Amino acid sequence: MKDFFSKLLTGMSIGIVVSLIPNALLGEILKLLIPHFPALQPILDITVIVMSFLPVMIGVMVGVTFKLTSIQTASIGIAAMVGSGVVQKTAEGAFTLNGIGIVINTGITAALTVLFVQFLGNRLKEYSILLMPTLSILMPGMIGYSILPFVKHSTGLLGVAVANITALQPVLMGALISVIFCIIILSPISTVGVATVIMLSGIGSGAANLGIVAAGVGLAIASYKANSLGTALAHVLGSPKIQMRNFFMKPKIAFPMLITAAVLGALAGVLNIQGTPYSAGFGLSGLVGPLNYINLADGGWTTKNITIMLSTFFIIPIGLNLVLIYLFSKKLKMIKAEDYKLQFD
Repeated sequence: MKDFFSKLLTGMSIGIVVSLIPNALLGEILKLLIPHFPALQPILDITVIVMSFLPVMIGVMVGVTFKLTSIQTASIGIAAMVGSGVVQKTAEGAFTLNGIGIVINTGITAALTVLFVQFLGNRLKEYSILLMPTLSILMPGMIGYSILPFVKHSTGLLGVAVANITALQPVLMGALISVIFCIIILSPISTVGVATVIMLSGIGSGAANLGIVAAGVGLAIASYKANSLGTALAHVLGSPKIQMRNFFMKPKIAFPMLITAAVLGALAGVLNIQGTPYSAGFGLSGLVGPLNYINLADGGWTTKNITIMLSTFFIIPIGLNLVLIYLFSKKLKMIKAEDYKLQFD
């Protein structure tokens, strides 16, 4: 069971990062450039469409991680898409892509389909290419589709719980929300989904965004020795979710990031750092968080706002994570570089 869960999270992590990185890297920058260079609009549109391929990518990468056959892997990909809710039918009968779907339900559907195709094995023989994709849709795919409303509702309840915290005074609220989103970004639950469901905005969004920054920056620093530079940067430029497997196996690896998140969240309340539901889910990816803060701050690109942005989104997360990672690894001996090793082969 532990090996199964580990492989599932590894596959999900890779699929999530591969699907989200193009828009994360280019999205906000293209939005700034498009008014002056309209020809860039198709590139932005394509990166948004690629994000909606996330369920298929999760399914395929889960299949690859389990070392399944090509037909089995493709079957998991289409079943995961069915269970994700990413495709919706309009009143006019047209089919549309709806964001990235419900990530946790995508993972559940992928897990069920892995068990299903493993159970079938070679039983279908030469009929595998005909029957396995269809059966994967009809059985695990439709199970995932059936439970989608309940999983979506549960995710919504989590969002409501986060929203209730905003009723507290700003500093404590900021610290709590920041820590919560620092944990959510390391789970199969979509931070964008939670933030969008409750329309998290203002200081709540700014604090949530800084929680993701704390996770991304901290994990990039902590994982550098165990991984390549590119992989380390993927925690910041892509998503900290690539550490899902390691986090679930050893939750203590996130202690430095959680403390950093609490500090940054409190600062969000003190300094009135705000954001939108979208920025609450992406952190530093594509500079979504910093740019949204500047756009919402009084005065825009003033010296004061730029200083606050550089301090809270870059200087403090880097400095505080460095100190805490050193403390937890060298002094307390609670974590080591190998804990953050990622297996992408």
